[in-house]
Amino acid sequence: MKGTKIGEFEEFVLLGVCQLGEEAHSVNILEVLEKVAERRSSLGAIYAALDRLERKGMVTSWIGQAETGRAGRPKRHFKATEKGVQELDRLEAIRTRMRRLIRERGQEAG
Repeated sequence: MKGTKIGEFEEFVLLGVCQLGEEAHSVNILEVLEKVAERRSSLGAIYAALDRLERKGMVTSWIGQAETGRAGRPKRHFKATEKGVQELDRLEAIRTRMRRLIRERGQEAG
């Protein structure tokens, strides 16, 4: 399964794509990461993560209409695929099981 796993940053980017829906493009994803995940990043890092997620089949992208406010440049939009949503569900289930095991052993911090 080499090449199909995602790291924490990719997970946050994918969560941002899901949260934004039709408004998922690089600048908005960056804003979500900074506000919700309290994680600073750069547009370059966002695009690199989105490219990796697209190669793994977890997002799709398309080029929107040219916009006057962007000097006529179109935005690249992103949407999570079913595979991407399933990966997020899988990661959440793993974390839930692991947290449950910690609680059952009385090792919960705090």
